[in-house]
Amino acid sequence: MKLKRFLTICLLLLATGILGFAVQQDDPLKKILTQLQKFNDDSPTEKVYLQLDKPYYAIGDLIYFKAYTTIGGKHQPSGLSKILYVDLINEKDSVKQSLRLPMAAGLSWGNFTLADTLQEGNYRIRAYTQWMRNFGEDYFFDKTISVGNAISNTVFTTVNYQFTTENGVQKINAVINYADLNNKPCADKAVSYRVQLDFRTVLKGKGTTDANGNLSISFSNPQPASLKSGQIITNITTDDKKTVVKTVPVKATSNDVDVQFFPESGDLVNGIRSKVAFKAVGADGLGIAIKGSVFNNTNNEVAKISTQHLGMGAFMLFPETGKTYTAKITFPDGSEKNYDLPKASDQGFVLSVGNTDPEFINLHVSVSNETFKLKQNTDIMVVGQSGGDVYYTAKSKLESQSFSARIPKSRFPSGIAQFTLFTQEGEPLNERIIFVNNPDQLKINVTSPETTSPRQNVKLDFTAQNKDKAPVVGSFSVAVTDETKVPVNEDKESTILSNLLLTSDIKGYIEQPNYYFAHTDEKAQADLDVLMLTQGYHRFAWRMLMGNSFPQLTYQPEKSMSIAGIVKTLGGKPVPKGKVTLFTTTKGAFLLDTVTDANGRFKFDNLIFPDSIRFVIQARGVNGKKNVEITLDNVPQQFVTKNKNAPDVSINLNRDLAAYLQNSKAQYDDLRKYGLVNRTIVLKEVTITEKKEPLKNSSNLNGPGNADQIIKGDLFEQMGCATIDQCLQGRLLGVIFRNGIPYSTRSFNTPMQIIVDGIYMEPDYLTTINPLDIASIEVLRTIGYTSIYGGRGSGGVLVINTKRGDDPSYSFQRYAPGIVTYNPKGFSRGKEFYSPKYDDPKTNKAVADLRTTIYWNPNLITDKDGKATFSFFNADSKGTYRVVIEGIDDAGNLGRQVYHYKVE
Repeated sequence: MKLKRFLTICLLLLATGILGFAVQQDDPLKKILTQLQKFNDDSPTEKVYLQLDKPYYAIGDLIYFKAYTTIGGKHQPSGLSKILYVDLINEKDSVKQSLRLPMAAGLSWGNFTLADTLQEGNYRIRAYTQWMRNFGEDYFFDKTISVGNAISNTVFTTVNYQFTTENGVQKINAVINYADLNNKPCADKAVSYRVQLDFRTVLKGKGTTDANGNLSISFSNPQPASLKSGQIITNITTDDKKTVVKTVPVKATSNDVDVQFFPESGDLVNGIRSKVAFKAVGADGLGIAIKGSVFNNTNNEVAKISTQHLGMGAFMLFPETGKTYTAKITFPDGSEKNYDLPKASDQGFVLSVGNTDPEFINLHVSVSNETFKLKQNTDIMVVGQSGGDVYYTAKSKLESQSFSARIPKSRFPSGIAQFTLFTQEGEPLNERIIFVNNPDQLKINVTSPETTSPRQNVKLDFTAQNKDKAPVVGSFSVAVTDETKVPVNEDKESTILSNLLLTSDIKGYIEQPNYYFAHTDEKAQADLDVLMLTQGYHRFAWRMLMGNSFPQLTYQPEKSMSIAGIVKTLGGKPVPKGKVTLFTTTKGAFLLDTVTDANGRFKFDNLIFPDSIRFVIQARGVNGKKNVEITLDNVPQQFVTKNKNAPDVSINLNRDLAAYLQNSKAQYDDLRKYGLVNRTIVLKEVTITEKKEPLKNSSNLNGPGNADQIIKGDLFEQMGCATIDQCLQGRLLGVIFRNGIPYSTRSFNTPMQIIVDGIYMEPDYLTTINPLDIASIEVLRTIGYTSIYGGRGSGGVLVINTKRGDDPSYSFQRYAPGIVTYNPKGFSRGKEFYSPKYDDPKTNKAVADLRTTIYWNPNLITDKDGKATFSFFNADSKGTYRVVIEGIDDAGNLGRQVYHYKVE
């Protein structure tokens, strides 16, 4: 879209004059807008949102989802990428399931099966495209969900923590309660436990539960600066002498509160009254209510402090030259602490934006006395943009110390709007973001019977209209749940509105994101503005754009599945015009061939194949020579970073899901009675442990994984280190590196023995290994692991296992010159949602219908009149059923409607 469309020539009505402009060819404003347009053209922003059928699950369930992938600030369905990746990630940041899904017009859907090989706990669902990887994982869809287990689980836990500090050391006391599903305590039971902080074991012990099923565990945090969270892994012996493994999260190791202050637009300036926002966050990442006052250095109170929402609030401050300011804060437990406010400067600008008017944005620029003297009659510029598209610009001579403007909100779409103040040289001075909440979403109206009965066929009609009340053709997904079994905290939900308009544009954790959309009163709008003042906006940095520093584009948009690579001679020279054949005999035999280009490269494009397929690729030189080597392009897998939504982790999952788990157990028992148990559940033993993935190709004489510490190879790809010692420095417990050679702290004078794939190497060989070739490293330091190596293990051992053909990132295997086999990840095939039809005589009506998700449809399309209809049968349970409809039209208009009806 051309720049002229976004360039708005404005008049800002001032108390002392008029702020206006006309763009000249050499005007810095033109460069600002040109650079922003270049950023949008070269790096269009993709976002993805997943609607789930319900907020939490149990082992045996299927997680159904619909994916909406949009592009640009107008959130139009993306045609840039055609492939979506969706991962299910456990508490150990390990990908347990990964789906590769085709997308059409930015839409796709699928499901995960929660088999009994998974443990109960907190999981994450992450979704992204390859193109999104260029801009960082912060903007991926990432949601934390709880998964319980009532089917094969006989012990349920709750935990309470208390925190103290003794001699500067953090002390944690955990009281874990063990009970059965009906809350009967597991009394007088032997328990062994292991406390891990950031996967490092800090305590091991044994104990016995008391008459109420409680076990107390006390431990300290030896490294509070680096160890922030972890888990307690316990093994409890049941009455039948079997062992059950239970793990409870440790979200925090103290009750410390972090308080930060954020002056509006960046800085405090003496002589200018400014808004100062604050945010108080507990060690668990959640907002904390605080109160207090601000005092100057003469101990005069100048402002009151009081939290207005989730640890956030704001106050007004008039800083004066020569004065400093301190906030005296009182916490919920009665303790107090002083915080120094940011120091005010005698020079600078303050950009303030008022957002309380429902129709106008009130913008105000103030300048200090000293700055006005220095910058008088120079130009200043204001740019307002949303999603990278400019909707407001202004320029004027600095002839007064204050400027004001009223900007119609109708100019901006709903979402985050960013206002930036620039000097005449194009240097950014101040920035302020606000949230514009216009009534431009789709209006969805649902009609249905007022009351229904169990197992009744329910027909629901809905219509979708845009803001102009015109019908729209759009794609929608519908989830119907039994709210009596699946109660929902609507404020905590992730919705198509909260995700695409808010959380996908801001780095970091946002607590209760849907609160700002579920409530439309003045308080919620004020709370949203405080969030804007404290959270920040990070899509790009103006200084980088003005300096022609654009994001490095490593990953290209995927238009289709492809297999590509290069053919070389055994001497390493490219083979031009060589013949390459791709074929498979599994899941539908086919054969394709192509010819290499002048650089020996080849590519098979526009492929469609299912998961778990095996290809054979054969290459020949121009004269049919077989002595060539094929190397396939390898796109590294996306690594898993720490959960940015860790505050959403439930430490008492069993208590939080009690009603849901009881229904899950009753449903399973009834299905089992009639021989209709889902095959994802195999009930054999009480002991439920997650299947561990053994270390592949390990040469450890103690057995794979039997080591003091294990480092997986994905660490090296994530860090991008040039040599192994650079990656490992400070990450191996009790190991230091001197000149690239590892030494155990148990034997400072003897280098550790290096063993690579079973071959003993000299210590200095370590720096010659490519970190990307490593699958795992096993660290052996203690006598229990090193004794088997005799004298060679006296200084400790590093067992290095390299990647082979069966590694995900090395998914091809050479068998002979000119031939490789390849096992790529294909498209995943989802399961259709099952909904019983009670008007069908073949339906088994004797089975109790205890479904929690009553109906799921990811592909409802409204017709030209904006109408759609769907029907389903109620379950047996009476109460309130909840219908959630979300969707999008081709113009990028978003819609969401929550509807309830009674079953009596």
